[in-house]
Amino acid sequence: MTNTSALASSSFAGDVRHHLELTPRQLPSRYLYNPLGSALFDAICELPWYGITRAEHRLLDAHRDSILAHCPRLTRIVELGPGDGRKLHRLVQGTSHTLIAHLIDVSAGALARAARALSDAPNVTVVTHHLPFDDGLDQIARASGPAFAEAQARTAGLRESTLLLFLGSNIGNFDPPASAALLSRIRASLGRGGAFLIGADLVKPERDLLLAYDDPLGVSAAFNLNVLLRINRELGADFDLRAFRHRTVWNAARSRMEMYLVSTRAQRVRLDAIALDIDFTDGESIWTESSYKYTAHGLISQLESAGFEPVAQWIDREDAFALTLARAV
Repeated sequence: MTNTSALASSSFAGDVRHHLELTPRQLPSRYLYNPLGSALFDAICELPWYGITRAEHRLLDAHRDSILAHCPRLTRIVELGPGDGRKLHRLVQGTSHTLIAHLIDVSAGALARAARALSDAPNVTVVTHHLPFDDGLDQIARASGPAFAEAQARTAGLRESTLLLFLGSNIGNFDPPASAALLSRIRASLGRGGAFLIGADLVKPERDLLLAYDDPLGVSAAFNLNVLLRINRELGADFDLRAFRHRTVWNAARSRMEMYLVSTRAQRVRLDAIALDIDFTDGESIWTESSYKYTAHGLISQLESAGFEPVAQWIDREDAFALTLARAV
């Protein structure tokens, strides 16, 4: 029997070592989302300065019927990064479709919350996949087998039977090459005729972006600092969280928000589990996340390059957010 927990810990340890030894020092943003990190992110989504979730909820409420009308043969929904499950619940409420919902996420806590949120959704069976996105898509493809692929091909001309969701502007956590690769991977997993609904945060004034990622209540700072707490707990490190501060930067040239943890003094940190000592200088930073922002036209161009045909796009002007429905061609 494979010990998946041991494998996950080994992967975490190896990734932490590799990225902390890079110049500049980094940590993969997926490791922000342990149970505490996921709970803190859910809190961020409720803050008045972070409009992504509210904008997407408004768009889903307003255009749910139109989205589902484009998927009349819908039998299966796949969601990458379902969060707390409220968005999918909004989409499927009132539908007469009998659906299987496959939820894929690296956060076990998020999957559990999403499954609970969907527990009262009629005609929906939930299957969770505690995996990175690529691995989850592979697992679903293997489970579906050739019979599904044949059925998908037969029904392609009669609209899709699968809808894949990638909401919450999760696409923004991938740099341009990685986002292009992921969209192409999604296109391949759907097959011709499959539907794809993606939510993306749009470029907006710098002041609004800085408030969204560095809120006055300090929830975003706690979310960022939690990754050091996680390393302390899981890798026997001695990061002093009081000796690091949260910093955000709007990089207009690359159209992305950048998040850092900055050392406030010269210090040495020990990571016992991987026998690593790191000397930080005063002001040295760890790059923990990038969140790319889009234009509505730029998002459509990227979808077309990945093999999708845009079907509809809805924009929330209040919080500058786009919800785009496309079909694999």
